[in-house]
Amino acid sequence: MSKIAVVYWSGTGNTEQMAGMVAAGAKDAGAEVTSCTAAEFSADMVDQFDAIAFGCPSMGSEQLEESEFEPMFTPCLAKLAGKKVGLFGSYGWGDGEWMRNWAESCQGAGAALVSEGVICNGAPDDSAEAECRALGQALA
Repeated sequence: MSKIAVVYWSGTGNTEQMAGMVAAGAKDAGAEVTSCTAAEFSADMVDQFDAIAFGCPSMGSEQLEESEFEPMFTPCLAKLAGKKVGLFGSYGWGDGEWMRNWAESCQGAGAALVSEGVICNGAPDDSAEAECRALGQALA
């Protein structure tokens, strides 16, 4: 049974909803899932998991949240080489540039992205729910 971490930061609750859907997909595929906020996770925990889903909404000028998520995530990058990783998050403006940049930084660190990042504009709809569940299954 694979051990999956679902790590997220959410300001409005949209990315938190997505995290629940990613976790449900991984559980449906038989994985043992640990869900936690960015404040509860650290780079020291990366090696405890077979795969990790990171969730963060687009903030400011299409960037990761800077006070909790980015300070947690940046040290994790150095430990992601060869690790199965999935990315997800919501946005309210722009075209998803933050997700493309985030995926590039993960690939540059050697992470094995299991799919394109899952993004949704505002609250997750049925399509986003299906994509989140598929992301969880792919990680498992």
